Amino acid sequence: QVQLVESGGGLVQAGGSLRLSCVASGRTFNRYTGAWFRQAPGKDREFVGRIPWSGGRASYADSVLGRFTISRDNFGNTVYLQMNSLKPEDTAVYYCAASNTVFGRTPSDYNAWGQGTQVTVSS
Repeated sequence: QVQLVESGGGLVQAGGSLRLSCVASGRTFNRYTGAWFRQAPGKDREFVGRIPWSGGRASYADSVLGRFTISRDNFGNTVYLQMNSLKPEDTAVYYCAASNTVFGRTPSDYNAWGQGTQVTVSS
């Protein structure tokens, strides 16, 4: 099993940017799909984006398309989430996830999770 640790969350004004990092340890991370999810208070955990193990083309939720970018560094065992043009509705706990079985968009597709990092966007 791979272990994941996120960092980079914080408080930012609307229109600002943040970059989240997710460092993996344990199993060979470069064979895992990397993904980001988020969960706002009182809401279900929702898909943000994912990137295949090869580092190829990432895919995103419609709500973040054009504003967020996922990348990965397999040598550093790290997946990044660059968030630009942040909006108050982006406020949530952001979770890094990994899967070595499927390339999915639902939480149940992922078998490794980080502890989450809070992102708060003020208006």
